[in-house]
Amino acid sequence: MAVHIQLEWTPNPSTLKYVVDQRLLPSGAMNFTTLDAAVEKSPLAAKLMGIIGVKAVMLGGNFVTVTKGAEGEWDELNDSVMTTLDAHLTAGEAVVNPGAFQAAVGAGGDIEKRIQEILENEIRPAVAMDGGDIIFDRFEAGVVYLQMRGSCAGCPSSTMTLKMGIESRLREAIPEVAEVVSV
Repeated sequence: MAVHIQLEWTPNPSTLKYVVDQRLLPSGAMNFTTLDAAVEKSPLAAKLMGIIGVKAVMLGGNFVTVTKGAEGEWDELNDSVMTTLDAHLTAGEAVVNPGAFQAAVGAGGDIEKRIQEILENEIRPAVAMDGGDIIFDRFEAGVVYLQMRGSCAGCPSSTMTLKMGIESRLREAIPEVAEVVSV
């Protein structure tokens, strides 16, 4: 069955988002920054990481975010990425290996649960629209530590998103939050 792929620009000039008309993951996202990690968990990510110039791949519910390294040129990379996505998905090949996908499991106390709820319901869907993802790392002494992934990692506007958007929203809803930082 043919797959429809739509290319979208992201705020990060080193990252493009490829939206597909298929469900790739049941929820959340998987981020790959090494070929070894991709080979272990995702045949699709492994193929994409094998393209010369690709530095990172993030799989989302219905999209793939590709980040290029310094040696990559979008004209050449885009053709290879589109061809690889089309061939892999049209052939019906597995996106992730069996048992490799694990949905995020809630942990921690009441404050952590409230933080994760806001991230899951408000923040993550918004950043996913730009091909990114934000993962809760921990909450310590009033500081929320988050991991920026996909187009959010290394994006010039990610600091503004983190401070003006996420930090403001969390501080508004949860008085115990004093600051939000990226790890």
